[in-house]
Amino acid sequence: MPLPPNVYDAEPIPEAARAEVERLLHSGDLFRYTAPGDAPVTLLERDFAEMLGAKYALAVASCSAALFLSLKALDLPRGARVLIPAFTFAAVPSSVVHADCTPVLVEVGDNYRIDMEDFAARLPGADAVLISHMRGHTSDMDAIMALSEAAGLPVIEDAAHSLGTTWHGKTIGTLGRIGCFSFQSYKLVNSGEGGILVTDDPELIARAVIMSGAYEHNWKKHARPHGDNSPALDEAFARWQNRLPLYNTRLSNLSAVIARSQLPEVARRVRDGRRNHDHVAARLNRSPFLEVPGKLAPEERAPDSLQFNLVGFGTDETIAFQDAAAARGVKVQVFGLSADNARTFWNWEFLGPAPDLPKTRAMLMKACDTRLPARLTLAELDVIADAILGAAEDVMGRQPRFGT
Repeated sequence: MPLPPNVYDAEPIPEAARAEVERLLHSGDLFRYTAPGDAPVTLLERDFAEMLGAKYALAVASCSAALFLSLKALDLPRGARVLIPAFTFAAVPSSVVHADCTPVLVEVGDNYRIDMEDFAARLPGADAVLISHMRGHTSDMDAIMALSEAAGLPVIEDAAHSLGTTWHGKTIGTLGRIGCFSFQSYKLVNSGEGGILVTDDPELIARAVIMSGAYEHNWKKHARPHGDNSPALDEAFARWQNRLPLYNTRLSNLSAVIARSQLPEVARRVRDGRRNHDHVAARLNRSPFLEVPGKLAPEERAPDSLQFNLVGFGTDETIAFQDAAAARGVKVQVFGLSADNARTFWNWEFLGPAPDLPKTRAMLMKACDTRLPARLTLAELDVIADAILGAAEDVMGRQPRFGT
């Protein structure tokens, strides 16, 4: 029987980065503001914005830092109520708290997307919306944007898991006022740590750039869009000079070189990640014990992992399924049963007592998560699918072996 593939190693850093990394190591020029212009961080921001079709980009230390700066750039009042999905990573509510705002958790359904009825019910009294496209699953952005715009609320997109995903052909992360992405080691672009935010709003980018740590007049070293001669950006920078605190969340040139070298790989990784996800999903959906929710019609996903729901499992059977999959060499995590899981809202004790969110809680108790990196071959994907299907059959009884 073939051994399961290693799903945790990242792809090698492209050869294109090596000469520039060597140059930086010899020069010691790791700080983004040392050079008079076109520093590696600046070039990363320019290329990333162009790739997404956004006007401005700001690279920072993490996606969490990007979310935090986005909230601060919006100039929300202290204690502002920010709607977030109850299914996300703990860094999202943490960013809200760090920005002196209050997270308001919204129910999420069995398809891992925001429950729109609950979203609409919680909009009154909110000050902003932070949509986390958790694990690359896009909620109904048509409805979210329409309701938010009608209420006069700005929308931030946490697109840490959604680089390359589109909605009606438009890139996720460019639908709201600001979009935030991650370069952490398990993301589509890997610099170990790092993040970036994009926006078309000169006022927001000026505030975010200064607060990120562009002290004195270092904001002049940030690139503007090609052909943009509008004075709006310079006027915004001049307006906020010395008026905002510096949080110093900058990205280093070394991280920027590593991230930028991977931008030409994004389209291929998106293509292969979608193929991998859909291949395994099709096999699992033939089992009576497993269900992979489908995508929404306007959505074209860029997944590098797979989520599926267990059907008809009790708690004991769910635990046994995790163990059976592990025995077959494939780690499957049930979000709600993994101790101290940072994606489970009742573990966010820093927010106080857990709210009553029965839909999200029920989903987390049956939702499974396993990695499917874009680099895997179809043969390796079949080993993973066989292990998951076999584990379900081990627990729920021998059934016809669908999809093999």
